[in-house]
Amino acid sequence: MKPIIWLGDSIDRLRNSPVDVRSEAGHQLLSVQNGDVPADFRPMPDVGPGVIELRLHFRNEYRIFYVARFAEAIYVLHCFIKKGRTTQQGDLDLGRKRYAAMLETRKGRI
Repeated sequence: MKPIIWLGDSIDRLRNSPVDVRSEAGHQLLSVQNGDVPADFRPMPDVGPGVIELRLHFRNEYRIFYVARFAEAIYVLHCFIKKGRTTQQGDLDLGRKRYAAMLETRKGRI
């Protein structure tokens, strides 16, 4: 099972979510760790190659950007509440920034 590496404040943002959101996020990320696909997702190539948006539907819409294409780990880039039909530019920019940081960190490890 691949470990999960949480970037920036992504784990804190998820921890501050309601318990049902945390539970479902954990269940879906466990599926990803086991090599399965989550129940609702979409690719986010605008954030970076291999970035997936995990979609959680509750009273609010919750999103998790992650990358699972590397053998060593699943990288969670960003967790947030989606506030409209389109993803806010700030969330996309933060995902891109953390994707770039993840690539730099990986260079030092491999």
